[in-house]
Amino acid sequence: MSQTTRILFVDDEPAYCRIFSKRISADPRFQVETASSGPEALERLQRFPADIVITDLSMPLMDGIELLTEIKSRYPQIFILILTSDDSTAQVVKAMKAGAYDYLLKPFDFEMVERSIATILSHKAAVQAGLCSECLGDKQYCFENLIGQDRKMFEIYEMISQVAQTSATVLITGESGTGKELIASAIHAKSGRKDKPFIQINCAALTEGLISSELFGHEKGAFTGAVARKKGLFEQASGGTLFLDEIGDISPTTQVSLLRVLELGTFQRVGGSETITADVRLICATNRDLAAAAREKQFREDLYYRLNVVSLQAPPLRDRKSDIPLLAQHFLERYCAINHKQIQGFTHDAMHLLCSYDWPGNCRELANIIEHAVIFSRSKVLDKDSLPSQIRPVERNASGLTLNLTSSTLADVEEALIRKVLVETNWNLKKAAETLDIARGTLYGKMEKYHLTKPT
Repeated sequence: MSQTTRILFVDDEPAYCRIFSKRISADPRFQVETASSGPEALERLQRFPADIVITDLSMPLMDGIELLTEIKSRYPQIFILILTSDDSTAQVVKAMKAGAYDYLLKPFDFEMVERSIATILSHKAAVQAGLCSECLGDKQYCFENLIGQDRKMFEIYEMISQVAQTSATVLITGESGTGKELIASAIHAKSGRKDKPFIQINCAALTEGLISSELFGHEKGAFTGAVARKKGLFEQASGGTLFLDEIGDISPTTQVSLLRVLELGTFQRVGGSETITADVRLICATNRDLAAAAREKQFREDLYYRLNVVSLQAPPLRDRKSDIPLLAQHFLERYCAINHKQIQGFTHDAMHLLCSYDWPGNCRELANIIEHAVIFSRSKVLDKDSLPSQIRPVERNASGLTLNLTSSTLADVEEALIRKVLVETNWNLKKAAETLDIARGTLYGKMEKYHLTKPT
């Protein structure tokens, strides 16, 4: 790196200032100055044009939030990292919303500090090269409808910005609930096709007989019930973007039809002979391993290579846990508005539970949990008792059931048993009811009571 990066470290504890300055200044790429208070930091910035400010949240005279807000109003180009001894407080969320780039826990690990600095410099270089969207607009943690300040999300933002300016077919992979649809929408919004339609379809929701008609349209009389000509999604999305979700679930016949469109750029309506040009940007998504499916002849290999021109992988929420406070607050505000509730935030214990859980259902599961909590909460702050038992720490007893460490009511045992049987029967309700020796209607009622739904 040819240019020195200037870092201002702000902490009212002299020991932290000395340790940080000694360690980071040893690297010739960095120039470090320290300040013991917010006012002193503002004074230093007048003569020391810092690229990065690292500040403690809890300080006398002017706390970290006040300093952050003041720096952002005067020097919006500066990247700010906050230091906190508690990663699950409302203060962290407030700091992120005020423009903090990331946060670090005290006592800090220098490897994490150096990694955060490297991420900032990478992002700064991308912004200067025009690869990112103006420092992500007026919210550094947002990019279109995507929310996240974890470095994995910034990698996604940069990929989106680069890919959007091309016409390449994109394959988005990732677990269910990771936001693949939002990534597709962001690509469209950043592209030259943004003023044209963005149309999406869940391929898994349609039968083989319907999907061809939906994608390519049909002529009047093409089949029973075809009483009029219908334009398919390729025509409806003309000039824009067509997003095919769950592409791994389409039939071999549909795979052939889609391959033909990608190879020739044209298609015909079902029952028709007119050749129509497909002027669309195709984005596909799947939670399956399509490469493995292609190798095992479960998905056409030639189609896989046509789809996989550019690939993006949506990270699971467990790999970007630093985003959980932001996402939780976002969903809280959304569902409070929808349900006309006034809930201010989360208690320490509640946020700790949210950040400790692995989220197998990812962002979708988090949204559902917060929505449920908002609907049934009667307080101004969501506490741990507002959150369902499924995200609490569990232990396994001799029978194999998972039970709460802090609760062992009859309802908890019943919920755990029903959940266990549903999983073991692959959510086959008939088999589950037989195993539990209850009527299927009773099982439905219990599932509704405990909010048990099959993961998507």
